[in-house]
Amino acid sequence: MKAWLCVPLIALALAGCAGNKAAYRDSCATQLDAAWHELDLAKAEGFAGTVSYSKALSLLTGAKTQQQFEAFEGCTTKAEKARFYIRESRAGR
Repeated sequence: MKAWLCVPLIALALAGCAGNKAAYRDSCATQLDAAWHELDLAKAEGFAGTVSYSKALSLLTGAKTQQQFEAFEGCTTKAEKARFYIRESRAGR
């Protein structure tokens, strides 16, 4: 009898995870697009040789990999960090 109580709870938990994944999917794509555009601008402005630029490029590569494997939350986090390092690069840090 108790097993029947667990089934709906597990189904509800899995449904909640699936909804969260979709939200991060959009965020991942948006953050990646913005970060690649900002990275191109930083390169055009001559900041491609900075340490922050290199960190951003590395993070974006990892974010793109996570996007391909549908790890959208990690992708979003990495893309946000990359955008921080791009700003640092453009500021000369």
